[in-house]
Amino acid sequence: MPPADTGASTHSRVDASAPPVSSAPERMAPGRPGYIRMRLALFTAGLATFALLYSTQALLPAISDDLHVQADQASWSVSAATLALALMVVPLSALSERFGRRTMMTVSLTVAVAVALVVPYAPDLGWLIALRAVQGAAIAGIPASAMAYLSEEVEPRALVGAIGLFVAGNSVGGMSGRLITGWVADDYGWRMGLAAVGVMALVCGIAFRLLIPKARNFSPAAVSPRALARTVTRHLSDPLLCRLYAIGALFMTVFGGVYTVIGYRLVDEPFGLSQSMIGSIFLIYLVGTVSSAATGKLVGRLGRRGALYVAVSMTTAGLLLSLADSLALVLLGLVLITAGFFAGHAAASSAVSRTAKTGRAQAAALYQTAYYTGSSAGGTLGAMAFHTGGWTGTVALGLLAVVGATAITLYGTRKARVERRMAPAPAHA
Repeated sequence: MPPADTGASTHSRVDASAPPVSSAPERMAPGRPGYIRMRLALFTAGLATFALLYSTQALLPAISDDLHVQADQASWSVSAATLALALMVVPLSALSERFGRRTMMTVSLTVAVAVALVVPYAPDLGWLIALRAVQGAAIAGIPASAMAYLSEEVEPRALVGAIGLFVAGNSVGGMSGRLITGWVADDYGWRMGLAAVGVMALVCGIAFRLLIPKARNFSPAAVSPRALARTVTRHLSDPLLCRLYAIGALFMTVFGGVYTVIGYRLVDEPFGLSQSMIGSIFLIYLVGTVSSAATGKLVGRLGRRGALYVAVSMTTAGLLLSLADSLALVLLGLVLITAGFFAGHAAASSAVSRTAKTGRAQAAALYQTAYYTGSSAGGTLGAMAFHTGGWTGTVALGLLAVVGATAITLYGTRKARVERRMAPAPAHA
């Protein structure tokens, strides 16, 4: 009778008929347990967080009237949230390495929703801005953790679809938050509009926690500030990554400025739109969803820089059209600005992960930092420009940012041509 196999010997025999034993748990994929729950969970997380992040944007004219503040002051209720997110996304992405992606997303969403239920009771603008900053800092723990969770728990062949639904949740959340607040505020005031979004986010948060499967492939790692600093420094020393970060920030400066101020333009003459109609303007975000999806084919046909040239051209045309006193032309301008922004953002952000050879999570987090810094700058500077020069001032700021993005892209094009000319000719056998 052969001796029992104790597993101690390196020469122990293996039953060839037995199925191979995987050292790592099976990842989620279509048809496997947990996959549908995971996709729905991350969709609800994206829906809640982005509805909360921009919840005050459509309400700025009503907030200005009720609190007796100027547009540039009220705009900080948006900019404070996006700036706090920009500052906290890298630290919180590092903490998720220690405490887990699922835990980080749960805590972040819980804090953001809790603050959302308090925000409607803010007694003045100062409290509103402070609460919104706390909310933005909490939301920062979700995007990077969600992407890391997906990369660890989902099979590579199913990863694009899973990420796509999370991004769709972001887009739908950003749009629905503005729509809900606008519609509710028209009858019940801006505070009830914010309360309605808070309740929606609470429902989404509960659904997320009930649906999200436990992480099976996460291994906690010690948080090393020194190692994180080295990775961040290495990325910030890469000229191409820095150009991509700058392009993302500049496109978001245009987008943040336009959508922060557009409500003030449309509530005044010659348009005189109601708060619910202004909220409905954000349905134009659906154009961005289509534009983002089409950018992959555009990059495949024209290259990354070619796609960026198309994006800046569309954005420029949209800004110029928005100067008209015709509502139809203003709306067409918003369509072009939105399509151009999402195309530029998709082209730049997708290039970041391809460019970074190591520390891709930190490279993506740095892009998000630049992106939301641009959002904060666009919202605040766009409102200041509107206060001093009207809509023409906001458009001038947007055109300046577009010129910057174009200049960076032209520099990259010229640099690539020089490098191709200087490259040694391939040897022939």
